[in-house]
Amino acid sequence: MNLRAEAQRWMAADPDPDTRAELQALVEAGDDSALAQRFGARLAFGTAGIRGPLGAGPGRMNRLVVRRVTAGLAARLAAEPEVAARGIVVGHDARHKSLQFAQDTAGVLAAAGLRVHRIPGLAPTPLVAFAVRHLGAAAGVQITASHNPAADNGYKVYWSDGAQISPPLDAEISAAIDALDPDEAVPVAAADDGGIADLQAGLIDAYRDAALALVSPAQPGSRAPQRQARAALRIVYTPLHGVAAPLACQLLEQAGFSDVQVVAEQVQPDPDFPTVAFPNPEIPGALDLAMALAGSTGADLILANDPDGDRIAAAVPVEGRWQTLTGDDIGCLLAEWLLSHGEQGPDRAVATTVVSSQLLRRIAEAHGVGYAETLTGFKWLAKAALQANAAGGRMVLAYEQALGVMCGTAVLDKDGLSAALVLADMAATLKAEGRGLPTALDDLARRHGLHLTEGRSLRLEGPQADMITTAALLRLRKDAPAQLAGVAVTSVADHAAGTRTGHDGSVQALPTPATDLVALTLADGSRLQARPSGTEPLLKFYLETVEPVAPDEPVAAARTRAKTRLDAQADAFLAAAGV
Repeated sequence: MNLRAEAQRWMAADPDPDTRAELQALVEAGDDSALAQRFGARLAFGTAGIRGPLGAGPGRMNRLVVRRVTAGLAARLAAEPEVAARGIVVGHDARHKSLQFAQDTAGVLAAAGLRVHRIPGLAPTPLVAFAVRHLGAAAGVQITASHNPAADNGYKVYWSDGAQISPPLDAEISAAIDALDPDEAVPVAAADDGGIADLQAGLIDAYRDAALALVSPAQPGSRAPQRQARAALRIVYTPLHGVAAPLACQLLEQAGFSDVQVVAEQVQPDPDFPTVAFPNPEIPGALDLAMALAGSTGADLILANDPDGDRIAAAVPVEGRWQTLTGDDIGCLLAEWLLSHGEQGPDRAVATTVVSSQLLRRIAEAHGVGYAETLTGFKWLAKAALQANAAGGRMVLAYEQALGVMCGTAVLDKDGLSAALVLADMAATLKAEGRGLPTALDDLARRHGLHLTEGRSLRLEGPQADMITTAALLRLRKDAPAQLAGVAVTSVADHAAGTRTGHDGSVQALPTPATDLVALTLADGSRLQARPSGTEPLLKFYLETVEPVAPDEPVAAARTRAKTRLDAQADAFLAAAGV
């Protein structure tokens, strides 16, 4: 490949003066390494759409890439019934270039003869997912990179069911993108084209009504504290410089949570996320400012959303310090709450992913409701919800350990706004009873065993990254240890091959589609898993051990034992992977 010729060809088609200047500078400097990074491979379109660093060329997020991806999407949408009339929802967050990317997306769709429902202003991602189903649209596009670093942006696609696209749609759209003539300009309609219309306030009202229904009594006396209890809960909230604050605060206020203090330094959208190293609420330090404010004001609960509002984080005071709840903590607490206090019936179900805690299965069994376990990725949880609904059931909650929660099915994706509202509802009730969320977690541990989970990530950069990941997973697949920290390995699940091999050599087929994940199950109930991240250069490890709690012992004692065992097993697991 002649990199400089490719760069000149790209510049001739690029509508953005910023990225044209970037390429021109690289060409003039003779920086073939930087050019190779931009032209070596294009951003791959998958079930999460595309996501990557901003910059010039097909290997970066830029206006020409967005236009070509949208042209491919429009070509695939042409096969859908009544697509022109149903239209496509387009929204965007506050990241660098998000507004321009959304305008390009709308322009390409309109030029293709498709109606565009444009969400004016900044939109949390759950609002786009909700809008697709609410409007009966053929698809939706949200410009966001969620909680990725500030240098990134992305393009997320929802289909007509309101869920993220899943196979084979991703491959079909990718093929349509590949089929485009790179020398042919993508038609783009003007922003005032008659096919592009801004959605009105009714969309926000409809979303708000659906979220508030989660904390409104299903029948007299059935659930939730009254406004007095909600008003007594002191909340500190942060959107981490993202777009969720206006809608999140409206929901809390309308539900009766009147004592909500927002972290002033983080309330305004800022694409540089200046007060955090990473805008990911899972990363230690992301909630430091919220904890400082909560400590000075005597708050009962910290709630946080990531920059596009699809994830929820929370922290609670425990013995003079702030304890951050894990995604498994939040998911299992909300499941227990909704199953205990929500609308009853045998048709209910809950779901989680294979890398999340096994505690949800035990909660489901105790309540006598359906349980589904899917691959990682909320597209699979949304599919489980759709399947439950099609069978006459009702998905009460689905969650993944990475702080993604779906309460009900008004939004068929993770929704940090409604999840924050329901968690606040639960915390207010418990406070009125003289209890708290930590007590509720201890109650679950006493009933079902203490399920201690932990995630670890190895960030891999450079040309050897893929090789290191492949080698680590291959070791676990082909040369799995017979024991970890003295506990026998009872089975190895190779999700790429679709098999589970027992210690006796027996082989069972796995019920989930193939994916690059290896899981070891131990004789004590522990489960240790590894997979590459789908959105970042990470090798991710998911660790869980289960510790019984004796009737008269403090839960803290069981937690200490579990932590000691988990650390030993985790060290042995990573050593077995060779990392």
